[in-house]
Amino acid sequence: MRIIVITGMSGSGKSTAVRALEDEGYYCIDNLPVRLFKRFVDLIGKSGETFKGIVLVADIRGREFFKGYESAFHKITGAGHSVEILFFDALDDVLVRRFSETRRRHPADEQCSVAEAIRIERDRLNSLRAMASKIIDTSEFTVHQLKDLILRIVRGEEKENKLVVEVQSFGFKYGVPLESSIVMDVRFLPNPYFVPELKDGSGLDDPVRDYVLDTVVTAQFLDYFFPLLDMLLPEHRQEGKSYLTISIGCTGGRHRSVAIAEATGMHLQQTWPSVRIIHRDIEKGLK
Repeated sequence: MRIIVITGMSGSGKSTAVRALEDEGYYCIDNLPVRLFKRFVDLIGKSGETFKGIVLVADIRGREFFKGYESAFHKITGAGHSVEILFFDALDDVLVRRFSETRRRHPADEQCSVAEAIRIERDRLNSLRAMASKIIDTSEFTVHQLKDLILRIVRGEEKENKLVVEVQSFGFKYGVPLESSIVMDVRFLPNPYFVPELKDGSGLDDPVRDYVLDTVVTAQFLDYFFPLLDMLLPEHRQEGKSYLTISIGCTGGRHRSVAIAEATGMHLQQTWPSVRIIHRDIEKGLK
């Protein structure tokens, strides 16, 4: 049976990985005591149920895990199962920011700062990190990109030179997305916000979309923008880039950027099958 152990730094995306693997057909269990690893694997094997494999999540929350994980892994492999250790990591400043945004208490917190707790956790996980089959740095991944990467890894597709493209609309008033590879400002286009009958709609609605797209200036812009992307994307893939985020912004992220992002995504999908369209601020833009 295929056993995948997910471990690593708190806040590095392990929960996202587990949800993706559950959807893929793996039996996932979090924070199981290490002394029960082998027994649990045996029970699943005898249950007669069909799973692609077992995912065991173990990290600093399970204090006893660090006292017996090598022995537990040895017993499992000795029984004929394969064990893969996926170690999730991220830059310290990224982890600090994630904890600040969620206001979660760091599990290694011993009456110290989050930064110090991260240092303590790194020290405790150092030997386990050295054993890892694969180390996954999630510092620059969005949730969608991380899910896609995990599935490619477990399916054996991670070595393919595949470029996953995200086209997202956003509002400049809410900030430029940090994960952006390419940013395009479309605030020069006609703004439906100032048309009373269009103001409450979005770029997903036909009247708003037609108002934005059916103009000479938009047609001229797309005549330049689409060929530019057609040239850039193969070059990014040639450089080994796995993910590319194209962020298209207007003022509020509800009208112009949404319409252009939809048109851009539809254009790219003709050549690139892995294109995802996201509208980050479409609901905020109504406020």
